[in-house]
Amino acid sequence: MIRDADATRQRLLDAALAEFAEHGIAGARVDRIAAQANSNKAQIYHYFGGKAQLFDAVYGSIVRRLVESTPIDVHDLPGYAAKLARMYDVHPEVMRLAVWHRLEPGEPEVNALAVEATGRKVDLIAQAQADGLLPKRFPPAVLLGLVLHLAATWTEANPEFPGELPDAEARYEYVAEAVRRLIDLP
Repeated sequence: MIRDADATRQRLLDAALAEFAEHGIAGARVDRIAAQANSNKAQIYHYFGGKAQLFDAVYGSIVRRLVESTPIDVHDLPGYAAKLARMYDVHPEVMRLAVWHRLEPGEPEVNALAVEATGRKVDLIAQAQADGLLPKRFPPAVLLGLVLHLAATWTEANPEFPGELPDAEARYEYVAEAVRRLIDLP
């Protein structure tokens, strides 16, 4: 029986995403990843080289999915932020993986696609500011950072947050409203 290498690789990535989102790099176990993917540890080392490289591949796939599914719209930054917030709710593993990426000991591996995509977003904001579409009160990279963090606000709420969180649609509207106010839109 001939095995489909692409399918095996994808199963490993899917299983690794769940494992890394739950346990981080240090806590993840390649034997659990292999078992979940109906594969074996040797395949992980064959396709990825090791656990750290597997994490980098998973992180890269998340970055690619995020860039493709939620492109920035400088003509509607509030809507962009709300779309990101919605995506974070639907795919909580995205933010969990990003947090693990930042928390693991040592310097995190820089993802070239993330750097390129972020630079492109900053350039688009700078151009929109130059064209008078967005205020210049914040430098472009700062404005992008504020929008991204507002979009992630509810994913970072501690369980001890006072009171009940608003429902999902209300949270997205609050995010959009905060960005509207940030850029002085009515």
